[in-house]
Amino acid sequence: MIWQKIKEFFSDEEQVEAVFKEEWIVLLRENVPLYSHLPEDLRLLLNERIARFISSTRFEGCNGLDLTEEMILTVAAQACMLVLHRKGEPYPELRNVYLYPSTFSSVQKRQDAFGIVTEAEVHRLGESWETGTVILSWSSVEHGARNIHDAENVTFHEFAHQLDHEDGATDGAPGLPSREAYRSWARVFRENYADFHKLLESGKKTLIDPYGATNPAEFFAVVTETFFEKPRQLRRKHPDLYGEMKEFYGLDPEAWKG
Repeated sequence: MIWQKIKEFFSDEEQVEAVFKEEWIVLLRENVPLYSHLPEDLRLLLNERIARFISSTRFEGCNGLDLTEEMILTVAAQACMLVLHRKGEPYPELRNVYLYPSTFSSVQKRQDAFGIVTEAEVHRLGESWETGTVILSWSSVEHGARNIHDAENVTFHEFAHQLDHEDGATDGAPGLPSREAYRSWARVFRENYADFHKLLESGKKTLIDPYGATNPAEFFAVVTETFFEKPRQLRRKHPDLYGEMKEFYGLDPEAWKG
């Protein structure tokens, strides 16, 4: 089984202690260029997060994908950038990460205005389930990791959904520390989401991926992609939105991306 193969990478002792191997740094620098942009203190913190993530998460290759250490590290590094300052397990509710070679199919249910439910097969690059599962297309993960300036990163996107799931409702508002933080988040995201729709309706080009107009949850996920990969542009065009993301993630990508 694939999971047995993963265990070859990590001894039982390493799984308990969540040890980071120094040789992983070469793979991370090659496959996740954003890793090299991090200040040294954040890289060291990320290394610890990566080790904990790998020791607590089950990876499996699907549709014939031969899972490798490179693939696991590429996913783990990007997922853990979102939770650099979280104590304990990076994603306590996460259990499984399934990797497909490329796009995969899933059945999507839709209900129209008359209550009629239809099912259709759709092709996906990634999915995040509230039951603690993330599904990703490896080709998309690899491309997203290597291009750090296009704000198209399926790993950031799906793990932002995981964060959104944690407070029970996938609604574009992840768990926040206080009632005041929720009020500020709601105001900023509501205003920016409404302005975003107006721009799209007028046919204007937007910094944020138009897919974010699907619903508030998708808006949060695509803003996360933009925050990490186009921080300077996001801060310039949407300073209040950038501020909320900076506060939530505890990071300032503009400062270390240059």
